[in-house]
Amino acid sequence: MPPVKQDPNTVTATHALEHLAKVDKKLGKLIEAKEAFILKISHMQSTFEALAESIVYQQLTGKAAASIFNRLKVLTHETNFPTPDELLALPEATIRGVGLSQAKTLALIDLSRRTKEGLVPQVSELEKMSNEDILKTLTAIRGIGPWTVEMILIFRLGRLDVMPCTDYGVRKGFSLVYGMDELPTPKYLLNYAEKWRPYRTVASWYMWRALENPNGRSAKALKKEKDAKSKPVAAKVVTKKGVNAKVAAGKVVAKKDIAAKKPAAKAGVKKVAVKPIAAKSTSKKAVKTAATKKATTKKAAPKAKKAK
Repeated sequence: MPPVKQDPNTVTATHALEHLAKVDKKLGKLIEAKEAFILKISHMQSTFEALAESIVYQQLTGKAAASIFNRLKVLTHETNFPTPDELLALPEATIRGVGLSQAKTLALIDLSRRTKEGLVPQVSELEKMSNEDILKTLTAIRGIGPWTVEMILIFRLGRLDVMPCTDYGVRKGFSLVYGMDELPTPKYLLNYAEKWRPYRTVASWYMWRALENPNGRSAKALKKEKDAKSKPVAAKVVTKKGVNAKVAAGKVVAKKDIAAKKPAAKAGVKKVAVKPIAAKSTSKKAVKTAATKKATTKKAAPKAKKAK
């Protein structure tokens, strides 16, 4: 079991790791393969500002959202975030002008009104409330859904038994760890996570860690997958049937036919090449001999004439 790091700004849970490894063997292997559980808590100055930040950051990259959030601050202050009264005093077009959508602009206005009316609990009040009560109270605000509240429960309040079953990272990590071909549905994940109680946050944290390794497997499982991938390609080709097999067979036959025909063609060429050379050589000798005889006959003819 990996050690649990201690830090003033973190929440640790030694007993949680032991409990999860006991009730879920696969999760236990993942815990052994990964780093120690350490949950970093972000300081929450006010519920209003934390929720406003969550609204701005929804469906945006961190860099883009941070830029918009900073422009929102500059509307009234250089560094501090506007108060509910200050936001309500701004024209809707001005708020939207920092780069917010119409839906987010209206959500911020509704949050400001509810906070001013005392319907949004302060941080000190949230710390005394149950997860269920916090979820019910904050989701009544426009633009605030269950996932947003769950992230506040985990990373702002440090609650250890929160199950963000709709979170893509948790679902993806779960599918990798448990060898699923598709992402589990939120309902399936919620039901499965019952065995993780009362440390569902810790289990979810390890699902996120599983994504840091694309396979999300233990060392033994990783080795098994690596060995499977290293098998010769030929082994895969042999298992193929149908058109590929016929094509492969056709290629082999064609090569054999060509190989069988090539020697005969070469032998024929050699015979044809030798005959002309031999014939040409013989004809030269015959011409030379005939010419010699003719010359001899011409010289002998006058001698015979004188003899008469």
